[in-house]
Amino acid sequence: MATFEIHSIGTVRNHRTDVQHSDNWGAVRSTIVVDERYGDACLQGLGEFSHVEVLYVFDQFAEPDPAEVAEPRHYRGIAELPPMGVFAGRGPRRPNRIGVTSCAIESVTGRELTVVGLDAVDGTPVIDLKPVLAEFVVRNPRQPDWVGAMMADYFTE
Repeated sequence: MATFEIHSIGTVRNHRTDVQHSDNWGAVRSTIVVDERYGDACLQGLGEFSHVEVLYVFDQFAEPDPAEVAEPRHYRGIAELPPMGVFAGRGPRRPNRIGVTSCAIESVTGRELTVVGLDAVDGTPVIDLKPVLAEFVVRNPRQPDWVGAMMADYFTE
Protein backbone atom coordinates (compact mmCIF):
# COMPACT_ATOMS: atom_id res chain seq x y z
CA MET A 1 0.00 0.00 0.00
CA ALA A 2 1.11 3.54 -0.68
CA THR A 3 2.26 5.76 2.16
CA PHE A 4 2.26 9.53 2.31
CA GLU A 5 3.98 12.04 4.50
CA ILE A 6 1.71 14.86 5.61
CA HIS A 7 2.87 17.93 7.52
CA SER A 8 0.59 20.13 9.59
CA ILE A 9 -0.14 23.58 8.22
CA GLY A 10 -1.21 25.01 11.55
CA THR A 11 -2.56 24.40 15.04
CA VAL A 12 -5.95 24.69 16.75
CA ARG A 13 -6.16 27.04 19.73
CA ASN A 14 -9.26 26.91 21.97
CA HIS A 15 -10.37 26.16 25.55
CA ARG A 16 -11.22 22.47 24.99
CA THR A 17 -8.57 20.04 26.26
CA ASP A 18 -10.48 16.87 27.21
CA VAL A 19 -10.57 14.49 24.23
CA GLN A 20 -13.09 12.31 26.08
CA HIS A 21 -15.65 15.16 26.28
CA SER A 22 -17.10 14.72 22.83
CA ASP A 23 -20.33 16.75 22.83
CA ASN A 24 -21.37 20.40 22.89
CA TRP A 25 -19.10 21.77 20.16
CA GLY A 26 -21.64 24.21 18.68
CA ALA A 27 -20.42 27.36 20.42
CA VAL A 28 -16.73 26.42 20.63
CA ARG A 29 -14.65 29.23 19.16
CA SER A 30 -11.28 28.13 17.85
CA THR A 31 -8.43 30.01 16.25
CA ILE A 32 -6.33 28.14 13.75
CA VAL A 33 -2.86 29.63 13.61
CA VAL A 34 -1.29 28.82 10.24
CA ASP A 35 2.46 28.25 10.18
CA GLU A 36 4.55 31.24 9.10
CA ARG A 37 6.11 29.25 6.23
CA TYR A 38 2.88 29.87 4.27
CA GLY A 39 3.24 33.65 4.50
CA ASP A 40 1.03 36.36 5.96
CA ALA A 41 -1.34 36.31 2.97
CA CYS A 42 -2.04 32.55 2.98
CA LEU A 43 -5.64 33.05 4.13
CA GLN A 44 -6.35 36.00 1.86
CA GLY A 45 -9.81 35.65 0.31
CA LEU A 46 -11.00 32.97 2.75
CA GLY A 47 -12.94 35.57 4.74
CA GLU A 48 -15.27 36.01 1.75
CA PHE A 49 -16.68 32.54 2.47
CA SER A 50 -19.12 31.70 5.28
CA HIS A 51 -17.68 28.26 6.06
CA VAL A 52 -14.43 26.31 5.85
CA GLU A 53 -13.66 22.61 5.95
CA VAL A 54 -10.92 21.91 8.45
CA LEU A 55 -8.93 18.69 8.07
CA TYR A 56 -6.99 17.73 11.16
CA VAL A 57 -5.30 14.82 12.91
CA PHE A 58 -6.65 13.16 16.05
CA ASP A 59 -3.09 13.20 17.39
CA GLN A 60 -4.06 12.79 21.04
CA PHE A 61 -5.43 9.29 20.36
CA ALA A 62 -3.10 6.33 20.01
CA GLU A 63 -2.55 4.79 16.61
CA PRO A 64 -5.23 2.08 16.48
CA ASP A 65 -4.31 -1.57 16.43
CA PRO A 66 -5.32 -2.98 13.00
CA ALA A 67 -7.50 -5.53 14.79
CA GLU A 68 -9.33 -2.67 16.54
CA VAL A 69 -10.50 -1.19 13.24
CA ALA A 70 -11.09 -4.49 11.44
CA GLU A 71 -14.22 -5.42 13.37
CA PRO A 72 -17.48 -3.44 13.52
CA ARG A 73 -18.05 -1.58 16.79
CA HIS A 74 -21.05 0.05 18.42
CA TYR A 75 -21.23 3.75 17.56
CA ARG A 76 -19.68 5.81 20.37
CA GLY A 77 -19.56 2.62 22.46
CA ILE A 78 -23.35 2.64 22.94
CA ALA A 79 -24.46 -1.01 23.10
CA GLU A 80 -28.01 -0.16 21.95
CA LEU A 81 -26.70 1.11 18.62
CA PRO A 82 -25.83 -1.22 15.77
CA PRO A 83 -22.22 -2.26 15.14
CA MET A 84 -20.70 -0.33 12.25
CA GLY A 85 -17.48 -0.71 10.28
CA VAL A 86 -14.67 1.80 10.80
CA PHE A 87 -15.52 3.70 7.60
CA ALA A 88 -19.18 4.10 8.61
CA GLY A 89 -18.20 6.43 11.46
CA ARG A 90 -16.47 9.76 11.96
CA GLY A 91 -14.73 9.13 15.29
CA PRO A 92 -11.01 9.34 16.11
CA ARG A 93 -10.27 5.62 16.15
CA ARG A 94 -9.57 5.22 12.46
CA PRO A 95 -6.64 4.06 10.36
CA ASN A 96 -5.16 7.51 9.65
CA ARG A 97 -6.82 9.44 12.51
CA ILE A 98 -7.94 12.21 10.12
CA GLY A 99 -10.91 14.36 11.13
CA VAL A 100 -12.86 16.83 9.02
CA THR A 101 -15.42 19.42 10.09
CA SER A 102 -17.24 22.21 8.27
CA CYS A 103 -17.11 25.31 10.47
CA ALA A 104 -18.51 28.81 10.34
CA ILE A 105 -15.83 31.42 9.66
CA GLU A 106 -15.89 34.21 12.23
CA SER A 107 -12.81 36.14 11.15
CA VAL A 108 -9.58 36.02 9.20
CA THR A 109 -6.62 38.12 10.32
CA GLY A 110 -3.22 37.48 8.79
CA ARG A 111 -2.37 33.85 9.50
CA GLU A 112 -5.17 33.45 12.07
CA LEU A 113 -8.53 31.93 11.16
CA THR A 114 -11.23 32.02 13.84
CA VAL A 115 -14.05 29.52 13.41
CA VAL A 116 -17.07 28.35 15.38
CA GLY A 117 -18.05 24.70 15.78
CA LEU A 118 -14.71 22.98 15.20
CA ASP A 119 -14.70 19.69 17.12
CA ALA A 120 -10.95 19.54 17.77
CA VAL A 121 -9.17 20.16 21.06
CA ASP A 122 -6.49 22.72 21.80
CA GLY A 123 -3.16 21.89 20.16
CA THR A 124 -4.64 19.70 17.40
CA PRO A 125 -2.57 19.81 14.21
CA VAL A 126 -4.44 21.06 11.14
CA ILE A 127 -3.44 19.46 7.84
CA ASP A 128 -5.55 21.47 5.38
CA LEU A 129 -8.24 24.12 4.98
CA LYS A 130 -10.77 24.29 2.14
CA PRO A 131 -13.57 26.82 1.65
CA VAL A 132 -17.05 25.30 1.59
CA LEU A 133 -18.52 25.73 -1.89
CA ALA A 134 -22.27 25.35 -2.39
CA GLU A 135 -21.59 23.20 -5.44
CA PHE A 136 -19.82 20.62 -3.24
CA VAL A 137 -22.41 20.48 -0.45
CA VAL A 138 -24.51 17.34 -0.69
CA ARG A 139 -28.25 17.90 -0.71
CA ASN A 140 -30.63 15.65 1.21
CA PRO A 141 -28.15 13.15 2.63
CA ARG A 142 -29.57 9.85 3.85
CA GLN A 143 -28.62 8.39 7.24
CA PRO A 144 -30.05 5.82 9.67
CA ASP A 145 -32.82 7.18 11.94
CA TRP A 146 -30.79 6.57 15.13
CA VAL A 147 -27.98 8.95 14.08
CA GLY A 148 -30.01 12.12 14.69
CA ALA A 149 -30.87 11.11 18.25
CA MET A 150 -27.31 10.00 19.00
CA MET A 151 -25.82 13.27 17.70
CA ALA A 152 -28.45 15.58 19.25
CA ASP A 153 -25.97 17.13 21.71
CA TYR A 154 -22.90 17.11 19.51
CA PHE A 155 -23.16 20.66 18.16
CA THR A 156 -25.31 22.16 20.92
CA GLU A 157 -23.87 24.94 23.02
